[in-house]
Amino acid sequence: MNKLLASLSSLAILSMASAAHAEPAPIKVLLKDHRFSPGEILAPANTPVVIALTNADPTPEEFDSPALKVEKVVPGGQTGLVRIRPLAPGRYPFSGEYNAKTAQGVVVVK
Repeated sequence: MNKLLASLSSLAILSMASAAHAEPAPIKVLLKDHRFSPGEILAPANTPVVIALTNADPTPEEFDSPALKVEKVVPGGQTGLVRIRPLAPGRYPFSGEYNAKTAQGVVVVK
């Protein structure tokens, strides 16, 4: 009986630890006609964020942000995940490096 209780306790602790480190649900962003939609992404402060960027254009684009310290090339017609570290409240601009005049956006952390 003691072994069963110890095993169940260990399993419960492992389950809680794995849930605590689970990846957050991705925020969906579409790139079409070299424009991000939505152009403003809301994110919670001090929490990691994952952006699922779908590039609906036929050409690749690079999600680029020195403020976020992230770069990610997403081929045309594909989806890529952009992982963002926990951030303090503020506004963090990003752009599509290959079409910077039109592919502009901002992550707003509150």
